[in-house]
Amino acid sequence: MKKITLLKMQGCPYCAQAFAAIKEVKAEYPEFADAEIEIVDKHQDRDRAAEFAEKYYYVPSMFVDGKKIYEASPGESYGECLLSVKKVFRAAV
Repeated sequence: MKKITLLKMQGCPYCAQAFAAIKEVKAEYPEFADAEIEIVDKHQDRDRAAEFAEKYYYVPSMFVDGKKIYEASPGESYGECLLSVKKVFRAAV
């Protein structure tokens, strides 16, 4: 699988939603169980997050080999997040 990078922020409810969706996707699809996900906190890992600065606005944002596949939007439901996370995993295959 290709590398997945997840940009997040401490205390973000949408990020918590994305982590729950990742857990659900990995449980539902065994082929994704060992997927490598690099977690980058935009405040704690400023240098690494800076590499993506022009590619996203909202967190969580997920990239596959540097290409943005998912960016949360305000008011997004868990179901919408789950569908987007599935899309990220499929793009990483």
